[in-house]
Amino acid sequence: MFQYLHSFHLGEPRKYDPTFKGPIYNRGCTDIVCCIFFIICILGYFAVGILAWTQGDPRKVIYPTDSRGQFCGQAGTPLETKPLLFYFNIMKCASPMVLLEFQCPTTQMCVEKCPDKFMTLLKAYTNKEDFKYYKNFCKEGLEGLTVTQILSSGLCPAMLTPSKPFTRRCFPALDQKKGGEITVGNNSKFDDGEGNIRDAKDLVAGVKNATVVIEARQVVMKIFEDYTQSWYWILIGLVIAMLISLLFIVLLRFLAGIMVWVMIVMVILVIGYGIVHCSMEYVSLKSEAGSNVTLKDLGFQTDFSVYLHIRQTWLAFIIILAIVEVIIILLLIFLRNRILIAIALIKEASRAIGYVMSALFYPLFTFALLSIVIAYWAVTAVSLGHTVNFSTSSMKAECPDSKCLFAFYGGETVYHKYLIGLQFYNVFLFFWCANFVTALGQMTLAGAFASYYWALVKPDDMPAFPIFSSLGRSLRYHTGSLAFGSLILSIIQIIRVLLEYIDHKLQGTQNKCTKFLLCCLKCCFWCLEKFIKFINRNAYIMVAIYGKNFCTSAKDAFFLLMRNMIRVAVLDKVTDFLLFLGKLLIVGLVGIFAFFFFSGRVKAFENTAPNLHYYWVPILTVVVGSYLIAHGFFSVYAMCVDTLFLCFCEDLERNDGSLARPYYMSASLHDILSENKAVEETEEPTQSSTHQPDDQDVQLKQ
Repeated sequence: MFQYLHSFHLGEPRKYDPTFKGPIYNRGCTDIVCCIFFIICILGYFAVGILAWTQGDPRKVIYPTDSRGQFCGQAGTPLETKPLLFYFNIMKCASPMVLLEFQCPTTQMCVEKCPDKFMTLLKAYTNKEDFKYYKNFCKEGLEGLTVTQILSSGLCPAMLTPSKPFTRRCFPALDQKKGGEITVGNNSKFDDGEGNIRDAKDLVAGVKNATVVIEARQVVMKIFEDYTQSWYWILIGLVIAMLISLLFIVLLRFLAGIMVWVMIVMVILVIGYGIVHCSMEYVSLKSEAGSNVTLKDLGFQTDFSVYLHIRQTWLAFIIILAIVEVIIILLLIFLRNRILIAIALIKEASRAIGYVMSALFYPLFTFALLSIVIAYWAVTAVSLGHTVNFSTSSMKAECPDSKCLFAFYGGETVYHKYLIGLQFYNVFLFFWCANFVTALGQMTLAGAFASYYWALVKPDDMPAFPIFSSLGRSLRYHTGSLAFGSLILSIIQIIRVLLEYIDHKLQGTQNKCTKFLLCCLKCCFWCLEKFIKFINRNAYIMVAIYGKNFCTSAKDAFFLLMRNMIRVAVLDKVTDFLLFLGKLLIVGLVGIFAFFFFSGRVKAFENTAPNLHYYWVPILTVVVGSYLIAHGFFSVYAMCVDTLFLCFCEDLERNDGSLARPYYMSASLHDILSENKAVEETEEPTQSSTHQPDDQDVQLKQ
């Protein structure tokens, strides 16, 4: 009875098939309907791109235009001597929706140079010289108007802040002091130029609040300056990370067992060094005045280096690193038996990669395709966000004084009416194409490594070029399956984007029930996305081997994993943990080197390191970039392990190790099975009550 329920819920185990020799070559096309739909959507994507490029004007991204749509500094025009763009209220450009709309909803005008003083219209109006200077950043027709009339007509900005030109646009300058006081008359009212009647006293509060925003923008500008000073060294750091990752993979190929233990010890030592270094910094600040200030009392500081002079900061680093160290050590202690088994699986993966060395360079092909997808999306989005120059339209000819101020999407033409829909289509196809490229890489690697596993005599029974053979099969027969799995994942991702958009729109509300519901939905869809990625990954492996459609392959992979649930925990996930430690080691080594270089702690680097506002900016960039590079190299190993694991489970169900039904696994993998069975028996003593041992289990126990 239990055996029947077991088979009913988790599917029937694979039967012995003497004709099965690995990835099936005589296969047919799968998920044809989805393939056709994907091709149609891609053609539509090209049509949207062509429409955007013909209707849009990407020059407006490079060359600034004022609110009348005229290019600043354009030769032969009255604006020839005014090459810079000034924003009346640059705070309006900080909205996240600007990234979607590619429009800054505030008045913009061309100026000769950016303002270098901090003043408000209310104060400048009382001083003749100041008001003369202020007029350089105002429209014409100010004579005889009061401050309220000027503001209500939108002729001048409410205030000026010291700015510097960047990409021909005026942005708040660095290290500028703001001074002066603002006085307003009682009951003064004005129109802010955007249809809102406000009290003049609100302007004073707005100026005070704006200083905080300006300081935040100064931080952003300083970070950008740091990137301009250190980009060369950042690239060197990333190249070093790539070389270390490649060296680690090569050594792992020949010295898998030794390298894994070296990796484990090095991770513990690197984190231990971090704890010691933070402790030394903590002790050294003991006698320094002001170091006992708490982070809560210090508050937010734009100069982040201030936090490094506080003892509490280093104490927090010590606690975090100590927790990570203890967790890793405890995991290693409790998983010591599983680690020995996982090391053997990594050795087998190393042998597989040795026969398919071209797999190590396949991530470069995936990266190139993803770069094309990202570039196409960005150019299309920019073109959709910038329509044909307003100054050349018929409306401009009929009404020379008209201005172009962004209000909303839509218009008289069909193109403008559905512009937001085209942007949404652009984002959705970006997700779909990016997921398709990733899926293609997974299926290609899976087919290559599966051909290694199911080759009885290696490498004689393997294809001459496993990667190219697998790539050809994937594109020729399974484009529809790749598109189907990518479509499911893209739908979930676009829903997550919509939830974030709704959350952004509801930030001003105080409805706690709505916030709680949105938080739950975002959490659920995040978990669902992770689950779908796991299912897709294993489904692509089964498609690469058997050539069945996506749904059938996903079901077979899921049931196969469920029938081997304990082995999934013992082998697959422990191996993922070890590979994660490898990535952590590479990031730690490169991060320590970057810290000593950019912080100037080593005298040998004092004259070489660039002079930066925040040395943590390039350090953080190198660390994140190093992790992505290491992840790219180790993803090949991870895909190899996952493929070998599924083939390993199938081999156990198909064969029994006899002369008539020999295992395709190597002797080391057979040892893995024996040790794994011993672990299962010690940890699952009641398993026999629900699963009757078959002939295969009896033979392995013997």
